[in-house]
Amino acid sequence: MFSSLFQRLFGSANERFLKKLKPMVAAINALEPELEKLSDTELQARTNWFRERLKKGETLDNILIEAFATVREASKRTLGLRHFDVQMMGGMILHRGMIAEMCTGEGKTLVATLPVYLNALTGKGVHVVTVNDYLASRDAAEMGRIYNFLGLTVGCILNDLDDDERRTAYAADVTYATNNEIGFDYLRDNMKFRLDDMVLRDFNYAIVDEVDSILIDEARTPLIISGAAEDSSQLYIAVNKLIPHLVPEDYEKDEKARAITLTEIGSQKIEDLLAKSGLMQGGSLYDVNNILLVHHVNQALKAHKLFTRDVDYIVKENKVIIIDEFTGRMMEGRRYSDGLHQALEAKENVEIQMENQTLASITFQNLFRLYKKLAGMTGTAATEASEFGDIYKLEVLTVPTNLPLVRKDHDDEIYRSAEEKYDAIIKLIEERNKLGQPMLVGTTSIEKSELLSSKLRSKNIEHKVLNARHHEQEAAIVAQAGRPYAVTIATNMAGRGTDIKLGGNLEMRIELELSDITDEKERAQRIEALKKEIQEASEFVKNAGGLYVVGTERHESRRIDNQLRGRSGRQGDNGMSKFFLSLEDDLMRIFGSQRLDTWLQKLGLQKGEAIIHPLINKSIERAQQKVEARNYDIRKHLLKYDDVMNDQRKVIYEQRKDIMSQDDVSSAILDMRQDVLETTVRRFIPVNAYPDQWDVDALHEECLRLFSLDLPIAEWAQEEGIADMEIIERISKACDDKIQEKEKLYGSSLLRAAEKGILLRILDQSWKDHLHTLDHLRQGINLRAYAQRDPLNEYKQEAFMLFQEMLVRVREAVTSAIFHLQMQESSEEEIMDAAFEDAEEANRNVTLQRPTLDGEDESSLLTAKKESVANRLMKNRKKTKGSPYEGINRNAQCPCGSGKRYKHCHGKNEENE
Repeated sequence: MFSSLFQRLFGSANERFLKKLKPMVAAINALEPELEKLSDTELQARTNWFRERLKKGETLDNILIEAFATVREASKRTLGLRHFDVQMMGGMILHRGMIAEMCTGEGKTLVATLPVYLNALTGKGVHVVTVNDYLASRDAAEMGRIYNFLGLTVGCILNDLDDDERRTAYAADVTYATNNEIGFDYLRDNMKFRLDDMVLRDFNYAIVDEVDSILIDEARTPLIISGAAEDSSQLYIAVNKLIPHLVPEDYEKDEKARAITLTEIGSQKIEDLLAKSGLMQGGSLYDVNNILLVHHVNQALKAHKLFTRDVDYIVKENKVIIIDEFTGRMMEGRRYSDGLHQALEAKENVEIQMENQTLASITFQNLFRLYKKLAGMTGTAATEASEFGDIYKLEVLTVPTNLPLVRKDHDDEIYRSAEEKYDAIIKLIEERNKLGQPMLVGTTSIEKSELLSSKLRSKNIEHKVLNARHHEQEAAIVAQAGRPYAVTIATNMAGRGTDIKLGGNLEMRIELELSDITDEKERAQRIEALKKEIQEASEFVKNAGGLYVVGTERHESRRIDNQLRGRSGRQGDNGMSKFFLSLEDDLMRIFGSQRLDTWLQKLGLQKGEAIIHPLINKSIERAQQKVEARNYDIRKHLLKYDDVMNDQRKVIYEQRKDIMSQDDVSSAILDMRQDVLETTVRRFIPVNAYPDQWDVDALHEECLRLFSLDLPIAEWAQEEGIADMEIIERISKACDDKIQEKEKLYGSSLLRAAEKGILLRILDQSWKDHLHTLDHLRQGINLRAYAQRDPLNEYKQEAFMLFQEMLVRVREAVTSAIFHLQMQESSEEEIMDAAFEDAEEANRNVTLQRPTLDGEDESSLLTAKKESVANRLMKNRKKTKGSPYEGINRNAQCPCGSGKRYKHCHGKNEENE
């Protein structure tokens, strides 16, 4: 009561903050007449003037007003667009590291140019993060005109760029990229062997477009770089054939939790089927010999009973492709983890790809917390304000629209069956289509969009369908959705990034219709004709009621519904929106629609009749809030687990960078060796133990294994008065002598290069194996709850112990590898090339993954390879005397003149020699 009274008297916190920004907006406006008088050259010179002021100690806040005024003037001259006052406010919010919630059509892309320019003046780089390649390239090209005019460089990261092109793009003052590209580049950078090969700079400042989609919707699943494990495709095929024999009584399905388990009857049935097929060893599915089989059965069960074709994935070109549940887009190159994707491939009878093993992984939550300053913009963030505050320390501020919102939002209509609901939707489309009113119909899956499309075809209503199958025409379809009589069916409209303008989109029509016209005069005439046509069409659509948005069901997140609804009523346009629901919809069914159905039958609701009441809307909103709260809990819970790995990841990645930055790592190697030596001796010669209690034979074997030293330890132990410290000193001296011999044999610089290559490679292999171990630990840790133990605390403790054990094994492996090192004549550069080549071979076939929420031939260097990476690759370099390829570096260009690297040309076959 008191809080609402306080708000009425003094305004909300949001209103009070915006009030503070108004004097700054007035100051920017006051500079406009002065800047309009400047020539282009004088306006452009202000960039260097700002930079000089920053070098002299002024802050970005000191120059904000003048910089924003400069960007506005540059925008007027290059794009013909003038920033509104509310856009200036949005820019200030973004500069302060907050989230600006701005309605669809308010020009968020243009708003970002203000803080981007200001922060790029520091020379530390600014990232603008978008949800897809199309938006990244479009925004970089359009907004890049402003930056280029003012003397800033612009880069754009696309999927098909090589490392050199990526490095150049990230080195620019402003870089546009998708969240996935930045994440995978970060992981790949931390698998490189040279600092010069890394593409990213230090994370400075990022503005995330569609911030709710990236930091909320996609935060539950990490980015994973994985490599191939063993091939078990035949087992997937065999198990897949058994699942259709199961009936609903054989399993329990929880759609809320997206989980499925076999019942006791189901377990018995699957055991019998496995036994008959000869797949099972022993009498029970849960025998230790059948652990792998249990995993395959569970994944096949999920594939058949939880995942639906054309909803969760599609089959295209003999491949199973995931569909993003939030945007309806195909996720090319992404695969479900833990064997689920293979199970789906077996189900759909397409080629089964090999399983993968995690090489590197990070969540978006931890990736974006690496930035020194982070900001975001979207049309829908207020509903998730608490999550943004808790996890990212980002405050959400709502920016008012430039013109009042006049869209009419009708109450939901609820029907008993889906069939009645679709009939009502078709009837509404028919009515409004006769008036020429454009309709945008939002669906939640491909299956439902195609069902609706078939119904419209039967009524001879012309329409366009936008879903994952027609992904390539996305921008063109959306851009023309505001033309008279247009009917557009689209899966989730999140992050489409293309404005729906009433009457049609001029730029898109010029691109589509006038691209072949080269005559300037004719082109100008045609453009004028198009402008006139679109103006007339716009007036027609406004008179018909504006864009009508129809939702075919409620999404589990209010934000997705608001994104769809927000497509109508942009920039003061008129429009309408209405959602149609049925008791058979997923959200209604999961939240107890059976009781509501019984109640409606008692009230005598007839077929084809709908319930329309604001109270029902509030009830549905409460159900959505419950789902949102539950999803937030899941994300928060997953983050707590990932934070454990994140702390370890930071340690490993910082160590790698430190190693790569040094030419000489011998001091670190010496510390490792000394630690391994003391630990080893203490294992066989305990403190204060008598000589007759020493296990000298075992110590001798360990010295042979670890240090390749055949030492007379048994004789030393017979000496009178000898102490354990003297044994350590003698072994240490023998180690020093052996390293000095290697230095004389190979040269100091060559040995230092070999040490560095070995250290990096073993650290990487150990980290990969550690990730594999943590994956297994994470999968089973929840069982500790049955013993009244907190799974998270148990995970933290065990993960820490495993990390400590990994570091011990790294020290042993590195020490042993160096002492067993043998090299032929070579150079320092070739040694590092050899290490680099090994990493490149390991990473050549990596897969970029977005796994499921649940969440493969282990090889290891931890047993200390007798033959080093460098030595093995040196063998591959043997050439015939007098050959033009003799002594050629594998990463150099081939002497044959093909332009390829030697290893990919005439050196390709040497790997098998």
